[in-house]
Amino acid sequence: MRPVVLCFSGLDPSGGAGLQADIEAIGQAGAHAAIACTAITVQNSQQVIGFDACAASLVKEQAVAVLDDLPVTVIKSGMLGTTDNIAMLTDLFANETIPKGTAFVLDPVLVANSGGSLGDEQTLVTAFRQLLPYATLITPNTHELRALSAEQDLHTAAQKLCAQGTHAVLVKTSHDFDSGDIEQYLYIKGEMVYKSVLPRLQGEFHGSGCSLASFIAGRLAMGDTLIDAVKAADNWITQTLQAADAPHPDNATAQLIPNRFVRF
Repeated sequence: MRPVVLCFSGLDPSGGAGLQADIEAIGQAGAHAAIACTAITVQNSQQVIGFDACAASLVKEQAVAVLDDLPVTVIKSGMLGTTDNIAMLTDLFANETIPKGTAFVLDPVLVANSGGSLGDEQTLVTAFRQLLPYATLITPNTHELRALSAEQDLHTAAQKLCAQGTHAVLVKTSHDFDSGDIEQYLYIKGEMVYKSVLPRLQGEFHGSGCSLASFIAGRLAMGDTLIDAVKAADNWITQTLQAADAPHPDNATAQLIPNRFVRF
């Protein structure tokens, strides 16, 4: 069968982010997405109203069932939601339930794009730091990058996380500025190896970070190098955002939902 990406992610009822974004983006990359659901959220394209995390034991059972059955080549995690879930995933790597050498794309979600807490931030940051050394690539937004590294300068932050064991960091500047192009930097083992400049589009997007990380995971599963996977994802995400859907056309502040089925 197609290469499999096992995703640890939550359900977003709007379909803009979370596990639906994972499934669609990975499918568009050419791979198959399997899901270990970490939480049921109450949210729409505008805001997070609440969430109920799945027990770590249940998430683990979902993951092990997939690992025992399907040819998983890449792990991708998004919203984990609780320190128990983060610790559970860390243990799966440490105990080699997830085979050693399996690529891992970590999107360290602390706060949803649509706003609202997904858990106590400092507690989550502390737990995530135990998971970082297993990551092939982390794709934090600038807030998450600064929180994880305790550094304000984005380049210093990326280098620090690499020094602490993360293989690669994709720095995304979209949250830092309101105008101008979006710059992205890929650091591998502390060295910047790729820079891209993407057009800043009008509006806010719901699920763009999930989609980007998942497409990269899908391309890694398909055999791309990390640099080639990021390059392909840059091209793809730009097209999906340019074709994004407006949930409420009469609401100028509504977040747009990426059209992950756009043909380009």
